[in-house]
Amino acid sequence: MDGKSQTPQEERIKILQSLMPEVFDEGKIDWEKLKATLGEEVNFANERYVLNWAGKSDAFRVMQQPSSATLVPCREESVDFDQTENIFIEGENMEVLKVLQKSYFGKVKMIYIDPPYNTGNDSFIYPDKFSETKEEYQRRVGDKDEEGYMTREGMFRKNSKENGQYHSNWLCMMMPRLYLAKALLREDGVIFVSIDDNEVHNLRLLMNEIFGEENFLVSVVWEKRYTRSNNAKTFTTLTESILVYRKSEVVSIIKEPRNEKADSIYSNPDNDPRGVWTSVSYVNPATKEQRPNLSYPLWNPILKKEVVHPTNAWKFEKSNYEKHVEENRLYWGKNGENIYPRLKKFLSEMEGGMVPVDLWKHEDTGTTDQGSKELENLMGGKFFDFPKPVSLIKRALSLIINDDEKDGLYLDFFAGTSPTAQAIMELNQTDGGHRKFICVQLPELCDEKSEAFKAGYKTIAEIGKERIRRAGAKIRKEVEDEQAKQKEKLPFGEEPTIKMPDLGFKVFKLSESNFKQWRKVKGSENEEWKLQIEDSLHPMAEIATKNNMVYELLLRSGKSLNSTIEHRNGFYAINGKELILMLETATQELVDAIRAEHPQKVITLDSLFEGNDQLKTNTALQMRDAGVEFRKI
Repeated sequence: MDGKSQTPQEERIKILQSLMPEVFDEGKIDWEKLKATLGEEVNFANERYVLNWAGKSDAFRVMQQPSSATLVPCREESVDFDQTENIFIEGENMEVLKVLQKSYFGKVKMIYIDPPYNTGNDSFIYPDKFSETKEEYQRRVGDKDEEGYMTREGMFRKNSKENGQYHSNWLCMMMPRLYLAKALLREDGVIFVSIDDNEVHNLRLLMNEIFGEENFLVSVVWEKRYTRSNNAKTFTTLTESILVYRKSEVVSIIKEPRNEKADSIYSNPDNDPRGVWTSVSYVNPATKEQRPNLSYPLWNPILKKEVVHPTNAWKFEKSNYEKHVEENRLYWGKNGENIYPRLKKFLSEMEGGMVPVDLWKHEDTGTTDQGSKELENLMGGKFFDFPKPVSLIKRALSLIINDDEKDGLYLDFFAGTSPTAQAIMELNQTDGGHRKFICVQLPELCDEKSEAFKAGYKTIAEIGKERIRRAGAKIRKEVEDEQAKQKEKLPFGEEPTIKMPDLGFKVFKLSESNFKQWRKVKGSENEEWKLQIEDSLHPMAEIATKNNMVYELLLRSGKSLNSTIEHRNGFYAINGKELILMLETATQELVDAIRAEHPQKVITLDSLFEGNDQLKTNTALQMRDAGVEFRKI
């Protein structure tokens, strides 16, 4: 408090900082970052405190290029498609994150990701040729073999440590995805990112830039194994890091329940009627010279003498000391033998559990070996090396979900074998919740020599989908068994209180748009311009289907993939009256029927009115008069 009122400038800066913390460095606006965030082309200067690398400005442009891709439903690979609200998306995750922006902006409670660690042996997608066009990039990330599988040659670039831009390539891969992910988080949302020592230093700086340094919560040290390996040349690595950032200060971290180990430090050597207690030192690390206001004589009531520390101050002001004496909170030892007192902290006063710690021990969260064993037992084979254990993700979930929060949306866009999906389903099984997940996984080809490939799994995405199916089946049997036991104990006719959680999932696959895209034509190539104009008269692509168009228009309109879709007489109704899609025919009778529904918005194909300009004009006027937003494609 400085006694001055806040200026309009300060208010605006505070608002800007809450909206875009990434454009601030050390509390001040970084104008180049602001321009880049708003889409302007910027070449970053070097002489300032900022994480910079080769290709950063171009990576910004890659991130800001809109995607023309869409998601198409795949019912045959889904479980309970029409009822479930869980989603598995197969596709390149940066394009998927772009596609999800409009429908899921600000709706995700928690993101957990386990990205490539950049060990020198990783192959991953990164825009290593910034001179390539958007079409070239999409072609590269969409290269498929004859059977329709994405090829490793088309998708991946190996990022060897001998590469001159080894760290830069990894940062170019991570930065756009983290920016897009942040936009999907709720204001009380949190992101957990697993990482090891190869890039933890760069990731911390990158996430400070994107989320704001003030939104850093903790760098968790996870004990991923507890037995050392003598194969290492120098040190055996027993731990990894998990960086945790919040979207905003709205976030509150849940305290952990107390346990026997935590309570074992409490005792009652002086038979205090208030119960068991522990104690903390009364001596301040600061010296008397540093804190003269905290330097005063104490009184030892047992030995009846004054006590003065020769060099250090006390931790508390004299008025607080006097209060501690009055409340009998100072412990001098059974016979007053302590040179300095200790302050009592009673167990009965420790309400609300314990503040979580930044060291996660293997006995609480499992290990990578346990993660492998979980998957092997579920799938019947060793199909993936060292997936994260389900209990690790549950530990992360426990820190942000309070007892009353039984819903919410959870995202993992480096899903791998989908342990996040299993963790969400198991948590719902435990407490009757109805949380939903979105898992995104690239259809990365399995090595032909691997057990997974020999067992029929051509991609990691296939392993992930099968894991969710099997985990769901396992939970279903456990719940049915519990329901049967409970029913035996209930009076006749009463239903068990244990409910079956949502164990299904919708599968979607990243795909080209159902509508032809306007291409940039260089110079005055008349034939190319002619083709473009002809395409615009018939905008549907050859691959287009009515069902796939419904989902693409649903996403473009900002509707959830879990929206209700009803096919009525000649049109599709989305979420009742929220959106109507007219994709099959256009007649005055159909227009009248749609108007009778009183929808908020109607989208139709312009080609349906071909040869009937009067009907098209009348439809537009009638919709406007009815207060309906009307769009033609």
